[in-house]
Amino acid sequence: MTSRTAKDRLIVALDMPTVEEAQRLVVRLGDTVSFYKVGLELLFAGGLDLARSLKSDGKKVFLDMKLLDIGTTVERAVANVTEIGVDVLTVHGHDLKTMRAAVAGRGSSKLKLLAVTVLTNLTGDDLKQQGSTLAPADLVLHRAKLARESGVDGVIASGQEARRIRDTIGPGFLIVTPGIRLTGSSTDDQERITTPDNAIASGADCIVVGRPITQADDPKLAAETFVNHIREAELPG
Repeated sequence: MTSRTAKDRLIVALDMPTVEEAQRLVVRLGDTVSFYKVGLELLFAGGLDLARSLKSDGKKVFLDMKLLDIGTTVERAVANVTEIGVDVLTVHGHDLKTMRAAVAGRGSSKLKLLAVTVLTNLTGDDLKQQGSTLAPADLVLHRAKLARESGVDGVIASGQEARRIRDTIGPGFLIVTPGIRLTGSSTDDQERITTPDNAIASGADCIVVGRPITQADDPKLAAETFVNHIREAELPG
């Protein structure tokens, strides 16, 4: 994820119930998209085989598993994931033990590990219900610092927090941003959203886009629109 074109910075989330639906979408998107996220919904419906198939077709694959368990379990799970050959895996960024276990499980493989900071559908009130006294932006930054200390490669964080993370931690630390919407489009169940332009300009390395592409009348055109927004945000000035 070091040398990226605008297309490489778009990750399309295959958040759908069946592999067959995901495969049809991948065919429709063709060469417009090179990077896909396979999450929990699809993982329990044959998603690992799909991940292997996408890799064999030359695509990049992000397994969004959000691992959270005792260290030994996480370490062994990550070691097994390395055998699949995917590019990116998520773990929860709640504590150092989980993240350090993931780093140990990765070993010498090229798997990139990203820590989930605070889900983009959560608000300050939601965090209070969970017992946190920190505002979302403060908790995100706290967990990003823990992630850096643990040795994982970066974080999942909303575009609203990307600039603060980048300014605090600096370059070379991956920031991948979900909750991306175009101006004026539906927010669905997301709370802390931003546009692709703002996310990239704020320091995000990649953006994750699901429904605005997967549920569009013309998914390929929608994906091209997001790639164009990324490209424009990359221009100087």
